[in-house]
Amino acid sequence: MGDRLPTEHVDVLVVGAGISGIGAGRYLQQEHGGKSFAVLEARAAAGGTWDLFRYPGVRSDSDLQTFGYEFKPWRDQEAIAAAPRILAYLRETVAENGLEPHIRYQQRVLGAAWSSETARWTVEVLHTGTGERTRLTAGWIFCAGGYYRYDQGFTPVFEGRERFAGDIVHPQHWPQDLDHTGKRVVVIGSGATAVTLVPAMAETAEHVTMLQRTPSYIMALPRRDALANRLQKVFGPERGYALARRRNIAIQRLAWRLLRRFPNAGRRYIRFANARLLPEDYPVDEHFNPPYDPWDQRLCLAPDGDLFTAIREGRASVVTETITGFTETGVLLASGRELPADVVVTATGLNLQVFGGIALTVDGREVSFPETVAYRGMMLGDLPNFAFAIGYTNSSWTLKVGLVCEYFCRLLRHMDEHGYDTARAVPGPGMPTRPFLDFDAGYVRRSLADLPRQGTTSPWLMSMSYQEDRKLLRAGAVTDEFLQFSGPGTRSTGSARSAGRPAAHARA
Repeated sequence: MGDRLPTEHVDVLVVGAGISGIGAGRYLQQEHGGKSFAVLEARAAAGGTWDLFRYPGVRSDSDLQTFGYEFKPWRDQEAIAAAPRILAYLRETVAENGLEPHIRYQQRVLGAAWSSETARWTVEVLHTGTGERTRLTAGWIFCAGGYYRYDQGFTPVFEGRERFAGDIVHPQHWPQDLDHTGKRVVVIGSGATAVTLVPAMAETAEHVTMLQRTPSYIMALPRRDALANRLQKVFGPERGYALARRRNIAIQRLAWRLLRRFPNAGRRYIRFANARLLPEDYPVDEHFNPPYDPWDQRLCLAPDGDLFTAIREGRASVVTETITGFTETGVLLASGRELPADVVVTATGLNLQVFGGIALTVDGREVSFPETVAYRGMMLGDLPNFAFAIGYTNSSWTLKVGLVCEYFCRLLRHMDEHGYDTARAVPGPGMPTRPFLDFDAGYVRRSLADLPRQGTTSPWLMSMSYQEDRKLLRAGAVTDEFLQFSGPGTRSTGSARSAGRPAAHARA
């Protein structure tokens, strides 16, 4: 990593200034005011996803009573909120907690090397504006960058794409000067992004067609949560928000458990609910009847049923077919039909990236993430002093992130109290494992081979249950038989196991 010596040290280095990184900074500020920390953000502004995505209608697909932080009430009347409102909320959090001096923009972490002898990470950083490379050292790395690539979305190869005379755009790289007013738009995809884009673009386009290979489950929910707003009026922002949050967590969990336990009944109910919002005799079975069970992939949300309204009013339509290729004037389908288009939006998904693409070494050996196993959903086996924040796939992302931050602060306090400077989770030899994410979305399936693994029992599970994680991360003991600690008085040179050569883990 070069010959220059490090010039700065921080106790904790947080990577990413999105919703997870801002939350981590706030918890560190409140719980460990004496510790030094820095938040490195590769982009020029805080906000992560909510600053990156600029496509029409971009919004949350979770209610802000649960997607918001537990420590900061969501005061807006709309529970399903547009990106500018969420971004304002995040930047208020930065300001209210004095985090701005800790955030360093245009700082991309390229790699980090752990030394067991010094119990420190040496981190190489690239300034994305100037190209300058610098170094710092850190006791801990807290990776808060999520799991998808910011610089590249996923687009399949479409034959004849170069022949198309109109505009082809990916939602992740939306051109701000694109004007779709009065134009024919084809949105390729059926996930959350497509479900958001179609009604938003249909407000001014001549017509918008959602072209899907496979349908998704879509539920209509009110944009405003009347009860949550009422609770804040009656009990005040903090107490009312806490009550609404608790109620929404319970509803989310109950709905998920019912749909997973009774998938056929859930499928029929969702299809019935869709049919009520669509024109009479609409082919619901063709366009809104996925071949998989509810929550095999994430359910999509249509606030106030906006997608169904656009279809009912004739401003949007759905076509379920496969694509043969592009023509000069549109998209050619396998049936031979051509969908005319002036603008094609490839809402075809994301590309995953493990921990922001950071290259890690431990005592000179390269870390191979697929050979590591998640511990408590926030550390990796045999990888010392490295934490990460990955939210839920079946509920609000931030619920898990908050619990991870709480446990991380408890862990730091335990280490300080006992004079430790190194924590390492050590899996048992031959421990059976399974894929990191139990989720059937295409962007997950494409990347499973590059991701860490998870175990089959706690604490090696990537739990998707807020209730179980509360017991494990908030109320449970900080230590267990798998978490090993060392400090200057107990550590001998070369005694630490290398994450470059982890224990053998059986693959399920």
